[in-house]
Amino acid sequence: MKLILVKGSYEYKKQITEMMDEWTGSGEKIVPWAIRRADYHDFDSYLDSLENKEPQGDAVSDSTFFCFDEDRDIIVGAVNIRHRLNDRLLLDGGHIGDGVRPGERRKGVATKMIAMALQKCRELGIKRVLMVCDKDNIGSAKSIIKNGGVLENEIEVNGVTEQRYWIDLE
Repeated sequence: MKLILVKGSYEYKKQITEMMDEWTGSGEKIVPWAIRRADYHDFDSYLDSLENKEPQGDAVSDSTFFCFDEDRDIIVGAVNIRHRLNDRLLLDGGHIGDGVRPGERRKGVATKMIAMALQKCRELGIKRVLMVCDKDNIGSAKSIIKNGGVLENEIEVNGVTEQRYWIDLE
């Protein structure tokens, strides 16, 4: 598995569509939210929606990357990087939202994808990264910890216990 992070583009339309079709068909919640912000069937609008360059209200600038497996020519997941935290993201959301398509889980994809996202955070000048996951999402917690995540606390958000991890990049 040779993984790289790529921006959404027509070059990857087929692979993105296949991933989104699989995820939609599974009935699971698609994460990160940024890859379901717009309907992927309208690909031009979808591509425009992947980055929040001029945030309105309490939104922040963000960047979305797809995790591409060059060996198999498939998109295996996605990450969304928020360039800064507002009060809502500080509580629940953090700097990085990530998700692995259903058929690619338990293969180490999330751990590698987070490592690459942390490098993007370094390039953005982010020195300390917050990642948040549901307490019952053991796989996500393990991927965060393997990338240096240190549990700060657990909080309840809308009836769900969330774990908040910090990763120092300096």
